[in-house]
Amino acid sequence: MPNRLASQASPYLLQHANNPVDWWPWSSEAFEHARSRDVPIFLSIGYSTCYWCHVMERESFENVEIAAMINEAFVPIKLDREERPDLDELYMAATITMTGHGGWPMSVFLDPTTLKPFYCGTYFPAQPRPEYGRPSFPQLLNAMKMAWQTQRAGVRAQALEVASAVEEHLAKATPSAELGSAQVADAISGLMRTFDRTYGGFGAAPKFPQASYLELLLDVRSAAADDQTADAIDQSLRFTLTAMMIGGIHDHVGGGFHRYSVDAAWTVPHFEKMLYDNAQLASVYARAGAFYNDDEYRRTARHVLDYVLREMTDPATGLFYSAQDAEVDHREGLNYLWNPEQVAAAVDADDLALALDAYGLSSPANFKDPHHQPEPDEPKTWILRLKDRIDRIAPHEGLLPAMLVERQERINTALLRSRNQRKQPLTDDKCIAAWNGMMMRAFAIGAETLDQPRYLDAGRRCASSLLGSMWDGQTLLRSIRKGVAGPKGTLEDYAAVASGLLALHRAESIIDSGNDGSRLDQASAVLNALRSLFIGDDGRVYDTRAGETDLFVRSSSSHDGATPCGMSMYLNAQLDLFEATSEPIELERAVASLAAASGQIAASPTSTSNSTRALFRVLLAHEGGPEMIRQASPPAVEGSAKPAALRSASEVDPVEIYAAVERVTLNEEHPYASFSVVVKISQGWHVAAADAPDHPFKFFIVNGSGVAVYSDYPKANGALANPLGPGTIPVYVGTIEFTVALELDLETGRKGQPLIAISYQACSDSECLAPQSVELDIAIDA
Repeated sequence: MPNRLASQASPYLLQHANNPVDWWPWSSEAFEHARSRDVPIFLSIGYSTCYWCHVMERESFENVEIAAMINEAFVPIKLDREERPDLDELYMAATITMTGHGGWPMSVFLDPTTLKPFYCGTYFPAQPRPEYGRPSFPQLLNAMKMAWQTQRAGVRAQALEVASAVEEHLAKATPSAELGSAQVADAISGLMRTFDRTYGGFGAAPKFPQASYLELLLDVRSAAADDQTADAIDQSLRFTLTAMMIGGIHDHVGGGFHRYSVDAAWTVPHFEKMLYDNAQLASVYARAGAFYNDDEYRRTARHVLDYVLREMTDPATGLFYSAQDAEVDHREGLNYLWNPEQVAAAVDADDLALALDAYGLSSPANFKDPHHQPEPDEPKTWILRLKDRIDRIAPHEGLLPAMLVERQERINTALLRSRNQRKQPLTDDKCIAAWNGMMMRAFAIGAETLDQPRYLDAGRRCASSLLGSMWDGQTLLRSIRKGVAGPKGTLEDYAAVASGLLALHRAESIIDSGNDGSRLDQASAVLNALRSLFIGDDGRVYDTRAGETDLFVRSSSSHDGATPCGMSMYLNAQLDLFEATSEPIELERAVASLAAASGQIAASPTSTSNSTRALFRVLLAHEGGPEMIRQASPPAVEGSAKPAALRSASEVDPVEIYAAVERVTLNEEHPYASFSVVVKISQGWHVAAADAPDHPFKFFIVNGSGVAVYSDYPKANGALANPLGPGTIPVYVGTIEFTVALELDLETGRKGQPLIAISYQACSDSECLAPQSVELDIAIDA
């Protein structure tokens, strides 16, 4: 007999409608039921295309005995994270606080009175796995039941403690800081330091596309980069775009990108496809194709957009679906894998050798299912990936690039025709406002840069349907499925829809001479509603409306993840509106919100990369941009204690710097010089190391040009837990010696009086000083 989820619209909830678990949807009725029974709430959060959500359902939620344990001791609630990203964010922050990591399915136990979590985790197996340190789910259920019955006071105290930590992380007001070009430089420097020079991308495996990074690099590169910065950006940006484009994360046959790569080389993907990834990457590749005049990037953007039109578009409305699953018949990636025999059966004989060679099937198999042991006679399988760019492969195949493109597209058409005969992965057909807004923007950029009017038609149709079915002129829905409305929208929904409408306005202005400006009116109405609902009296931009009774924290997020945070999307949409109207008030509104978030941006310019991009746009938008930001930053309250993040080094200086020389002479006969710099860090303090993601220790030149400075930075001799996520942050402690090299830059020529400077941020276990830049007292005769 179906449970209460049978009446829901969410595909994820409907997947669980026939479980023996007595599931409730997230609702006040469920809360009251738990309170009347005096039992905790077991909250399970996931989404329809989540692989491990499927596994836990098969192992535990379809198990009659385990279901009985859940029903007897808890009120179980199932939540689709894509419908309620605000709740997902709160409980994910709690999970990371308790366990140091997050993921889905999320398994959270709540005090029914306050909805605060007292125990959090992710996937739990039906059987104990001591080798992984995981108890079984039944063991966990028994432990939570007994804790609630016998240690109620302790349970509630822990819930209060976890909720306080979540509030500290997501909602605590951050004091303002001065913003300017330094934060942009810090963000670019951080990306250059984490850039993987072997495989592309930023950081180690698993590799995510991180489109917000790519957008920032594109903006800086196309607008204001000096030669040295431009070269560094070109290398990291083009290498990364090419590596993803030729890798297995890119579905070469059907188009689109998978969620992420489990390996560093972009070969083996996690196979689910998300609309938001493909919207962001289509935009990036279309922009990069136009900027670099690169046909391969353009072709990749078209491949993504055509995939969305073919497989991710509701034919009745023109709205875009949310996602496609990673698994078929409980096997991850089954639909996307090939062996040589399957390829031979699909393509023409004349194309077989090229297909096998270009897609790597002439090399050893590159995929092994991490979740299933293969049968003894099971054939090996391959993920299709290119050896290199088409224009580089072509000469080795004895073909012109255009000829190879034509043959590859013929091969892809044949392979797709064959693949379509297979059982297909599930498509989550709910339509989410924020992701549709991102996709609108992608189609608008595609129409503008790829000379494809049909993309503009797709964006227009989506906008018409969305405004007609999800927007009443004041309130925007989060989602809709088959005409059934979902919950109210959050900040990111309003911001992304406004961004999409403004991108359509721009494309229509360029392509369609009959543009009547109605898009500006639509976008302005959405942004007006956003400011009314999500900007508080204190000027802060919040993720949710005020007064929501089912949220124990009203979050104000600034860090970008798989999608840009709502605040950063709002900032950029507001700047889009200013660029479209030239109305000073629109720029002032963006600057005011930047100033309200200035402390968060200054503390971590890289992890707030999309807001840093907005800052960069303000610096370029108006000659008085930097002064506008400075004046908009609210002054510190007189008499209040300074938070640690803003304390000045003049109040306490734990770092001493000593140079081995007082003067350096460089000329054409002796264009190089090197010397030692010793940095002494007081006991109990540390500074971010040279390879830290934010505020890394670095040498640079100020006050002039004609000289370049380098250092073979020593490796970090300490590490700290990363408060914003998994892993550690490399730091320097104690006494560190650096070898510094100067080089005469004859091409640039001498300007001003160049000096060597050092930037760093010093922290103790309890506080961080503001980032510092210190000039060394070394005269440079160049």
